[in-house]
Amino acid sequence: MDKEEAEKYIKAGKILQKVVAKAKKDIKPGQKLLEIALNAEKSISVIGEGAGKAAFPVNLSINENAAHFTPSLHEDGILKEQDVLKVDVGVHVDGFIADTAFTLNFDNKYAKMIEAAEQALENALAIAKEGTALGKIGALIEETITKKGFKPVQNLSGHGLKHFEQHAEPSIPNIAKKDSRVLEDGHAYAIEPFATNGEGFVRESQQSEIFALAEPKPVRSEHARKMLEFIAEKYEALPFAERWIAKELKLSEFQRKLAVRELLRSGCIRAFPVLHEAPGKIVTQAEKSFIIFEGKTTVIC
Repeated sequence: MDKEEAEKYIKAGKILQKVVAKAKKDIKPGQKLLEIALNAEKSISVIGEGAGKAAFPVNLSINENAAHFTPSLHEDGILKEQDVLKVDVGVHVDGFIADTAFTLNFDNKYAKMIEAAEQALENALAIAKEGTALGKIGALIEETITKKGFKPVQNLSGHGLKHFEQHAEPSIPNIAKKDSRVLEDGHAYAIEPFATNGEGFVRESQQSEIFALAEPKPVRSEHARKMLEFIAEKYEALPFAERWIAKELKLSEFQRKLAVRELLRSGCIRAFPVLHEAPGKIVTQAEKSFIIFEGKTTVIC
């Protein structure tokens, strides 16, 4: 990471801070999930004045859903006062990504679980510096969450951030592990604790609305070729939503669905299934990004 790249990470973070502040003010019970997502994604372009772009579709995972839910164009779900909503949003400037998440619960029934994830994040960030072992971060996150009476989600983790790569190595654990790898100077990272009153383990559902380019390959249909070319040019390796494709490409819904299916089957794109805890359980999330540059840790969002 050079100085110019560090400045782009910081700029992406500043845009994202404003986007999050607006979202926290705007999101209210009774809103459609699609409206919440579209408003947040629109604010990225408005606040960023063209310099900042969405690094991935806004994730709006509710209750037992922990991650990777974004509404489709046909989503009619409405946010309820008792819902526990995880809002995960990212901004990139020329491919340099800031990634953050927060949890809302308007009836405050799960305030302590939200606090557990947030406190785990703050404790982890306090020791996030060059040379800190990843296993030490995971142990501190687990200790913080369990002391609050909850479980960390063991198979979700923080991650590195690289140019046009949202989930890069290394994986930063949310539980104690014998991981001697360390945070390094010249790199960007996101720490991302999840707390739950469930099993502490998430599973993949059958639902996917988020995808990313995997490996461009020859495909048979004209519509799939057109979509693949568009994805590679527009998003590179960053995640995208099918509703983004619907907005940009002049394909019927039938043509679009067939093209997505062909690209998945051929391995050209990969899906991000919604991840969920046990039915009836709750998950909370907190996330911030930081860079380590010239020996200094800077939390960018």
